[in-house]
Amino acid sequence: MIGTAAIESNSALFPAGSGGKAAFACQPGASRGRRWPEAPSALRTPFQRDRDRVIHSTAFRRLKHKTQVFVAPESDHYRTRLTHSLEVAQIARTLARALGLDEDLTECLALAHDLGHTPFGHAGEEALDLAMTGHGGFSHNAQTLRVLTKLERRHFGFDGLNLTFETLEGVVKHNGPVLAPFPAAIAEYASDHDLELHSYPSAEAQIAALADDIAYNAHDLDDGLRAGLFALEDLADIALAGPVLAAIEAQHPGIELGRKVGELVRRLVGTMVEDLLAQTSANIVAIRPGSVDAVRNLRRPLAAFSPAMVAQMASLKDFLFERMYRHPSVKIRTEHARRVVAELFACFHAEPQLLPEQWRSVAAGPDRLRAARAVADYIAGMTDNFALGEHRRLTGEA
Repeated sequence: MIGTAAIESNSALFPAGSGGKAAFACQPGASRGRRWPEAPSALRTPFQRDRDRVIHSTAFRRLKHKTQVFVAPESDHYRTRLTHSLEVAQIARTLARALGLDEDLTECLALAHDLGHTPFGHAGEEALDLAMTGHGGFSHNAQTLRVLTKLERRHFGFDGLNLTFETLEGVVKHNGPVLAPFPAAIAEYASDHDLELHSYPSAEAQIAALADDIAYNAHDLDDGLRAGLFALEDLADIALAGPVLAAIEAQHPGIELGRKVGELVRRLVGTMVEDLLAQTSANIVAIRPGSVDAVRNLRRPLAAFSPAMVAQMASLKDFLFERMYRHPSVKIRTEHARRVVAELFACFHAEPQLLPEQWRSVAAGPDRLRAARAVADYIAGMTDNFALGEHRRLTGEA
């Protein structure tokens, strides 16, 4: 990972804004504020409060039992959405400090980025999107916004967590501008609160999104090796992983397997982090953005990997796609997961009286779109095991 000297020398490249941050960083004292005004905290910046509200949310706690790759895994050592989010947050915060960005906002966005995920990962999302055909579809990114602005109900006076503009913008646009036609949940919210969907987000949001790429590339590789879906020898010819593995074996011949895998994952994360920091630093020096709005108004992302690293990461993703995500043992479980989600939706949509009381009135109401969305909200909030249990209860299937 990035050492202290690298952070200090890198920070010196960028003109400082307030609070010792880079001029193009989001400044908590200059936040665009919350949709529902609140008195400021004497102890925490607005972005610290956002992060803390995410951590204390019900949706965040549920991530501990939501799939990253393996459906309802029996082992305690595979990643879940919660452990993945924590790993993303660690990487993102390291990068934010190196680049002079607001660390609290970056960490908040990393912790919040998967709150809208369904049970069973992308398999569950695809099944719910198909079930919502004709009702606005389903997107986990849009659902994250819905969780943060509507579904969390912990405060008097408003639904959601009432987070700052910068956090909501970063959640929605972390992969870049959102183009029409907008997902239904985003269109609904943006009609009352303009998140400037046409522009890029802050550098903090861009860094959080790329930290997600780093985390799942390295850590899915770790989980795939742990599950025995492929062996270390299979990585010899894979760009990025192969050369790192060869260097480890040359430097530490005869090292035990567990240590070798740990060293591989650690070096992979470090290699990707260093590349992202170097390329982004070069972009900053070339562009010299003087404010966060200058970052938003660029025609391309400020934060980026080098072209060579993009190609290497694509090769690693291709390997994981074929050898892990499409592995027969994984596919069997994901196909079952799709069926569970589809049948849960069909059952609750047809018979809303089967829903818990707080969901029943909307799902049984005359507005077809709102009714279907309520069912999708309920299912999306389920953990893997709860969804499997509800499916057994409703269908009698063992």
